[in-house]
Amino acid sequence: MSIKLRNSLLEGTDLAPFGRLVTAPAGELTLADVPIDDLLATTLSTKVLVLRGYGLLGRADLEEYCRAAGELARWEFGTILDLVVQDDPKNYLFDSGDVPFHWDGAWSEQAPRYFLFQCVQGCVPGSGGDTVFSDATQVYRDAPEELRDLWARTTVTYRTDRLAHYGGTMTHPVLATHPTTGDTTIRYAEPLDPARYRNPLFLTVEGPSSEAAVQLMTELSERLHDPRYCYEHAWQTGDIVIAENHALLHGRNRFTGSTSRHIQRIQII
Repeated sequence: MSIKLRNSLLEGTDLAPFGRLVTAPAGELTLADVPIDDLLATTLSTKVLVLRGYGLLGRADLEEYCRAAGELARWEFGTILDLVVQDDPKNYLFDSGDVPFHWDGAWSEQAPRYFLFQCVQGCVPGSGGDTVFSDATQVYRDAPEELRDLWARTTVTYRTDRLAHYGGTMTHPVLATHPTTGDTTIRYAEPLDPARYRNPLFLTVEGPSSEAAVQLMTELSERLHDPRYCYEHAWQTGDIVIAENHALLHGRNRFTGSTSRHIQRIQII
């Protein structure tokens, strides 16, 4: 069984512009039947791995499965976050609007290596709510040298009220080194306008002049949103998605129809 599963991970369908889709082989298999080391090694090379047709795990079993790969991020709600649209949310993560690019664990002492989603209830086709992943390592590699030099000299201070499981003030350089591959990656969370978002995020750019700072944020956002670097995942019920947190930034398209989507997220440090 393990050889068959390992081959199925290697022989999935490549997604564009990155990522891999793996459909379960014939038979009744669940996520627990996929060796966690193979799962994460494949995700490291593909950045996003989509499993379709594998049975989902209950909360306790999902924790046990992921804990075999390392420590799990633990928040006030535990290790598993239910991502659902709420009637009166305090934080934009739980409303029906878009979620700008960010990376998980920005407000923690140690950012997770991977995050895993289980889709309990998918989206109605055409109703929005797609999760968008941007390949920050490729954005950096393709940028002109003068822009890379500017990013290397820039840090950003972020400030937001703690209305969810994160918040406060933190400062982070725009560039970082991937702890496993050694690649240079971009660590950036897009500002959240208080006129549009329930839990606004304010940025102070340090390094370049104020005029250059505005240009830097504008161009950085444009490059991160370039379709050449973005994979958009339209959720189907039963989807399992594993993403590589250090190489990617991610966000969400706004909902344009039904908001009944329900995703569970767990983070592996």
